[in-house]
Amino acid sequence: QIFGMAEKEMEYRVELFNKMTQTCFNKCVDNRYKESELNMGENSCIDHCASKYWHVRCYLSLLLDLSLAL
Repeated sequence: QIFGMAEKEMEYRVELFNKMTQTCFNKCVDNRYKESELNMGENSCIDHCASKYWHVRCYLSLLLDLSLAL
């Protein structure tokens, strides 16, 4: 039972990471790849996007925990 729960949690975390990566990449990186490396603007955008994505995820998790506690 515990192993199954841990496996589900890992699947959830991988899915969350993949969604965040895809969302931030699509938002921040120009699809015409002018350079092989990300430029400063793209790096900054991805950093902010990932940070916001993670903060919202944590906030929603907290709200869900609070609603379940009531």
